[in-house]
Amino acid sequence: MENRTVILQGSSRGDGDTSLIVNHMNIDREFDVLDLRDYTIGHFDYDYKNAGDDFIPLLEKIIEHYKTLVFITPVYWYSMSGRMKLFFDRISDLLHYRKDLGRQLRGKNMAMISVSNANDLKKGFEMPFVESANYLGMHYLGDTHVWVENGEINQEALIILSNFKKVIT
Repeated sequence: MENRTVILQGSSRGDGDTSLIVNHMNIDREFDVLDLRDYTIGHFDYDYKNAGDDFIPLLEKIIEHYKTLVFITPVYWYSMSGRMKLFFDRISDLLHYRKDLGRQLRGKNMAMISVSNANDLKKGFEMPFVESANYLGMHYLGDTHVWVENGEINQEALIILSNFKKVIT
């Protein structure tokens, strides 16, 4: 495993506000970026009927190459995006069918960035990320919320983002 950081983007658009934040965060190409839209990830299924999709190979790649996972998601209906939720639901595969992979997440780092059009994130948004990291034995580095107004990152959000980047590197 290398000591690298990956940004896992969970937006429904590749060119929206979340992507704007990812591009700003990665202006120096310090991080690898994996866009969850590029992978076929089915719903969690107790019968493991989606074993042939991209989830397990994606997790194997993440586990092999990265020490820190930064999840970035737009705020959709006061929660993480459906694409991001699907990814987190599939972590259940690591508890049922691929425990060997699940154990390899222990000791890795996790962080989260939420994105919307205002500085109005509701209390508790971070809870699924914090508790998932705790359950999996990962170190939770923290989270932040940034916002885009009229196609530009808000000036206050730029400062927040800059400070958060220091936390995850």
